[in-house]
Amino acid sequence: MIELLAPAGDMEKLKIDCLYGADAIYFGGQNYSLRANAKNFTNEEIKEATSYAHKLGKKVYVTVNIVFHDSDFEGLEQYLKFLEEAKVDGIIASDIAVIKMVKVLNLALNLCLSTQASILNSRNVKFWQKLGVTRVVLAREASRENIKRIKEETGIEIETFIHGAMCTSFSGKCVLSNYVTKRDSNRGGCAQICRWDFEVLGKPNLTITPKDLNMIPFIQEEINIGVNSFKVEGRMRSIYYIATVILAYRQIIDKIKDKTLTTGEEKYYLNVLNRCANRESTPQFYDKLPGVDEQYFLGREELSNQDFLGLVLEYDKKQKMVKIEQRNYFQVGDEVQFFGPNMETFNYKINKIYNEFGEEITVARHPQEIIYLPLPKNIKPYSMMRLKIFDKKDFL
Repeated sequence: MIELLAPAGDMEKLKIDCLYGADAIYFGGQNYSLRANAKNFTNEEIKEATSYAHKLGKKVYVTVNIVFHDSDFEGLEQYLKFLEEAKVDGIIASDIAVIKMVKVLNLALNLCLSTQASILNSRNVKFWQKLGVTRVVLAREASRENIKRIKEETGIEIETFIHGAMCTSFSGKCVLSNYVTKRDSNRGGCAQICRWDFEVLGKPNLTITPKDLNMIPFIQEEINIGVNSFKVEGRMRSIYYIATVILAYRQIIDKIKDKTLTTGEEKYYLNVLNRCANRESTPQFYDKLPGVDEQYFLGREELSNQDFLGLVLEYDKKQKMVKIEQRNYFQVGDEVQFFGPNMETFNYKINKIYNEFGEEITVARHPQEIIYLPLPKNIKPYSMMRLKIFDKKDFL
């Protein structure tokens, strides 16, 4: 089975992951996770999330992947025992002390080696296999040749990143944040200094920001190599971003398995994914060393995406009316698209808008206000409405 692994920063995002086609979800608890700025999950929420996902046949992995200092080990043993009791499927860790603790305690937790371990060769993998690791999340810097050789010589489960932010430093091993803001990037506090603009020798706007990762052109090839799990980065991203990315890769993977993916559809998904983020994307290290086209050097614009117009809350079949929670400005006359799980994306021109009091209005401009639109098609909760940006038929 090819696993599509999705990020969740909170319970709402986990539900979006499950509905939009993820096979498995990863998230962090309140401690020991490299995304301290995400909302993350309390112990009770971890239980709830695991139960919810398992009922839908999805797996759950919890990140325990900070670079540990002595003070960080307080409470870790109890936490790992709790994760076993909560029946999570595995943990993602990079510190050898954490890996050994799981084995010493004889816990029923699958051990996934984090990308923070910077795995790029088979000898390294064999070392970790002896310690009980059953899956490795390869370094984002892994090339086609690295992946093939590791799979051929170890047979281990391989997880690779296919979409999302890249790190300027090697596999996240960066201390810029520590020096500039005193927030420890390797203990979950990264302030993303690499996204800042710098002035060097009087010339402003020098940046050291890599473009995002996008592996759409090479998914088929990675499947053939033997990659087991395709991972999307983004525990701190919006529900719109997560829904768009997970749905696109779900459809791509399914079409590859069915041998029905066309070059036109591939171009369509590339355009949709490049639109939903505020940075350009590229395959980065997979097929060649990144160069000038894979990084921003002299400034960039990261404009906030305003395409996400509303989240579908419910549909009244009798009235043929959809109830929407508004997210961005729209008005009568706008051409929009509805998309979601288990449905064909369709276009719609807004002809009438009603507020929550049943009054007809011409503009929806208040964030998260409740809006009603007459809609002839039945549509399910958690579907989304966005600006009409691309029409799939134009690519076919």
